[in-house]
Amino acid sequence: MISYDYKKDSWPSFSEGIRREWVLTNGIGGYAGSSFIGAHNRTHQGYLIASLHPPIERYLVFSKINETIVCGAEVFSLETAQHLDPVSGQTVYKEGQKYLAAFRYDGSVHSDYQAGNIRLTRHVSLKKGKNLCAVAYEIANNGPSAELILTPLFNFREHSESSSLKQLAFHTKQVNGMLILTPEIKPDVRICFSVSEGAFCPNEILFDENMQLQTEVELETDGLDNHYCPVRIKISLPAQSVKQVSVLCETLLCDSHGSPVLPPPCTRRDAFTILAENEAYVSRLYRQAGYKDDFANRLVLAADQFLCFRKSTGLKTVLAGLPWFTDWGRDTMIAFTGLTLCTGRFKEAEEILLTFSRYIRHGIVPNMFPDDNAEPLYNTADASLWYFYAVYEYLTYNPSETAYAFIRDHIYPHLKEIINAYQNGTDFNIYMEEDGLIHAGSGLDQITWMDVRVGDWVATPRHGKPVEINALWYNALKVTELLAERFNEDSHPYRIAAERTKTAFCREFWNEELGCLFDVADGGGEKALIRPNQIYAVSLPFTMLSKEQEASVVSVVEKELYVGVGLRSLSAGHPDYHGIYCGSLPKRDAAYHQGTAWGFLLGGFISAYVKVHGRTEESIQAAKELLKPIYLHLFNGGCIGSVSEIFDGDTPHHPRGCYAQAWSVGEVLRCYAQDILDR
Repeated sequence: MISYDYKKDSWPSFSEGIRREWVLTNGIGGYAGSSFIGAHNRTHQGYLIASLHPPIERYLVFSKINETIVCGAEVFSLETAQHLDPVSGQTVYKEGQKYLAAFRYDGSVHSDYQAGNIRLTRHVSLKKGKNLCAVAYEIANNGPSAELILTPLFNFREHSESSSLKQLAFHTKQVNGMLILTPEIKPDVRICFSVSEGAFCPNEILFDENMQLQTEVELETDGLDNHYCPVRIKISLPAQSVKQVSVLCETLLCDSHGSPVLPPPCTRRDAFTILAENEAYVSRLYRQAGYKDDFANRLVLAADQFLCFRKSTGLKTVLAGLPWFTDWGRDTMIAFTGLTLCTGRFKEAEEILLTFSRYIRHGIVPNMFPDDNAEPLYNTADASLWYFYAVYEYLTYNPSETAYAFIRDHIYPHLKEIINAYQNGTDFNIYMEEDGLIHAGSGLDQITWMDVRVGDWVATPRHGKPVEINALWYNALKVTELLAERFNEDSHPYRIAAERTKTAFCREFWNEELGCLFDVADGGGEKALIRPNQIYAVSLPFTMLSKEQEASVVSVVEKELYVGVGLRSLSAGHPDYHGIYCGSLPKRDAAYHQGTAWGFLLGGFISAYVKVHGRTEESIQAAKELLKPIYLHLFNGGCIGSVSEIFDGDTPHHPRGCYAQAWSVGEVLRCYAQDILDR
């Protein structure tokens, strides 16, 4: 069983401990998260962020439990948090982490505390397929009789916002030993909280005020949140005793009759049963993937966090990043191979292809599904082209007659629709020019992964003929050519179009002076601009450059952009380079694609590296060394057991953005499995 184990020296101080984070997911868009030491540092943290319309409409409902142990005159508060004192304006710390002896993550979260004669272990799990958090306590009292006091903190707010005291308005009642909260702003929701033993007592302090979230403060916001804590639960701990206590918190929606079916009262074993179910679930993931490799299995565990159910289609989809992204077309298709095929999850792979096929419009795969259940957004030129790559990989991993029949009947018509749309022109100024290359974008459009706009300022203008769009276009044509032959259709038009694209690409994109590719070719590109998008002209299944040109591209990218945990989005020598990604949103947007390093780009880079060096024992060992910083990042990065979205371009390359990103995990697993393990 893969686990991440830490002792007290991993959080020598409050400020260092709060940087280390964890996340759990429930497979329907809901999640849980906090820091190792138990202090929340961002709005997107709590024991249960429920998805009311999977995988969207995500609300923080259950923030945490503050535990207090009373042993005679001694009181041990395990609460770990920082609050802002509104009078002095100073930050006040509650340092329960001084009692924290060990922390472990293995798909659930386990925290061991030692306070006086009492050892307490808190296990936190989420029930798969439900908005249900289970907290299981194991308590060993090796001294005289004592008391454990649990103070749950509740909320009801959109997961990226914060709550004022006025917003924390609930109708609260107790039914069959269960506390039921109904938010006034959404009366069809029930938050059901129950404990296997102990008495509910009214809490003298109804609100936890001004919890200060350090990450939000650093993003130049006030970073303050408030929580509702109407009750305390007192649990006796007899002398020289061992006890198990279960806590469940579930979010339910009213049915057509106006009232949800309430769960039964919590029993002592309920939370432990969910804990065991999750352990069995994780074991099945490893067996299904079939690796006997530590790094691969750690990525298999990370990959599972992003696969979830979409209610609108009744099929699986991919959350692009935790904690805030929903399902994005581009991210999904890039992460697709690693998350599903490299983990042996072919049914999920088919469902994901079907999910996005149902939303194709004017030949464009959706860019993203908003979190407010609005219509999908289609501002992307590359998601549709990555879709071809996902189909090709699916058939490579599963070349059965059944798989080809699935593609023929459900997917192939959409592929032809996309080709036709790009050749004849579609939305967002996407069209094929006379030379066979794809032009994309105009004005303020943001249609490649590297586009950022701050107001009317376009930070990285890439309108014209971007290099990765055209490398993907060539692949799309070659994939369609192969499928047309397989399905006894005329493949000649696709072959001719591909040859024309290749001729124009090699003529317009090669930068002889630097020995690499222009990032955008539209009458010539800036010669000093070295970006990572060119790596896909080497790493994709079908490529257009000579072997010497491919080797030169890889050499330039390695020298100028590779930083261990990713590839920089711009070479450090360029005058527009930004090495640190921090501060307010406009400051961050200015750096997002101007030097910030991206983890997912390692996938294309490693594949290209092994390709141009030949798959030898020496090149495989070198590739392993190139990925070693990511392996260490799994243990020491921002979110334990996962790969961040981005990193500072400057050393020491601090993780930034989403603390767990689907395409970062998926692409690292894909290249490790394919290019190093030869799977």
